[in-house]
Amino acid sequence: MRKQILIVGAGFSGMWSALSAARLAEGNADIDITVIAPQPELRVRPRFYESAVRSLVAPLQPLFDVTGVNFLRGTVSQIDAAARRVSWRDESGTVQQQRYDRLILASGSHVNRSQVAGVAEHAFDLDQLESAEVLEQHLNGLAQRPDSPTRNTVVVCGGGFTGIEMATELPARLREILGTQAKTRVVVIERGPQPAARFSEELRNVIIEASTELGVEWKVNAEVEQVTAEGVTLKDGQTIAAQTVIWTVGVQANDLTAQIDAPRDRQGRLHVNAQLQVIGHEEIYATGDVAYAATDDSGNHALMTCQHAIQLGKFAGNNAAASLLDIAPLPYRQENYVTCLDLGAWGAVYSEGWDQQVKLTRAEAKKLKVSIVSELIYPPAADKATAFRIADPLAPFV
Repeated sequence: MRKQILIVGAGFSGMWSALSAARLAEGNADIDITVIAPQPELRVRPRFYESAVRSLVAPLQPLFDVTGVNFLRGTVSQIDAAARRVSWRDESGTVQQQRYDRLILASGSHVNRSQVAGVAEHAFDLDQLESAEVLEQHLNGLAQRPDSPTRNTVVVCGGGFTGIEMATELPARLREILGTQAKTRVVVIERGPQPAARFSEELRNVIIEASTELGVEWKVNAEVEQVTAEGVTLKDGQTIAAQTVIWTVGVQANDLTAQIDAPRDRQGRLHVNAQLQVIGHEEIYATGDVAYAATDDSGNHALMTCQHAIQLGKFAGNNAAASLLDIAPLPYRQENYVTCLDLGAWGAVYSEGWDQQVKLTRAEAKKLKVSIVSELIYPPAADKATAFRIADPLAPFV
């Protein structure tokens, strides 16, 4: 019987898993590689804070066609690890089943909107293309509303990377939408004791400098108690009136991880070994945002970023195919860690290492940021030789 490598998800980790597996299995007619996802396109989620969000996608079907990857359009609803099969719902709503010999779970993550009252009903997010589109339409529609401080105020809940990039993008974007005469206000809610509290002092100081110049306010030592149509209420009783509240906190691994009887971290990510196999399930690989994976021997673990998802995908695909071909697997390692944070009209900041040493700022860093998000992280051309060369886990990530 033909062997089946089944990949759930077509994000950064799913796409690269498929290409890496196809690369190693090339010429072996007994192995099929299949991706199940809602659509054959890569949605460039790291850019969803930008405008024209609908354009931030890249087609995958031509790439899958030239590399021999099968694509099934649908959504996986159940994993039966004992029977080695998944149930999935196709475009018509029909539930179907697909067996596998190796499963690569690359189903991504989502923002948890259920833990704080009113978030689901009244807050916007950048979690998925559809919700980012809703936010963009809302922002563009503000100009049709009566001018008021409430209309002109945006509250961003969360001072992580997504929150910072959204907040620093907003001053210029609001001026474009509302006009330069409108007195706009952008406020970031940060539960830590200082702005960008989770980052290194050097990186934090750059973020504070950019925020000050852009006029972005930070509310520190603050947590949201409730979101309403009128704004937010903080746990200390303060209120901020705003017609726009953006939620960027509480990211969790896709719920499918809970269907696998294996250890998970507090974000729901599955613990994996060095080969990215789920603990206790050698036939299942986890990658991207659903994998709790050590990047090195110093205690660091992959973050929920495309930087880690791309490399995790390459190793997961390679190792799943290797296990069917009796080839030695490659232990996942990603010792180099960098950050490149967009800071709106101020520029950007680039740092290296887990201690986040700042190397570039302002225009220099912005040029690098644009190159990364508009070129480096996009899929390769629909050319098999090029795709397979880049899909090699040991190839330089350039």
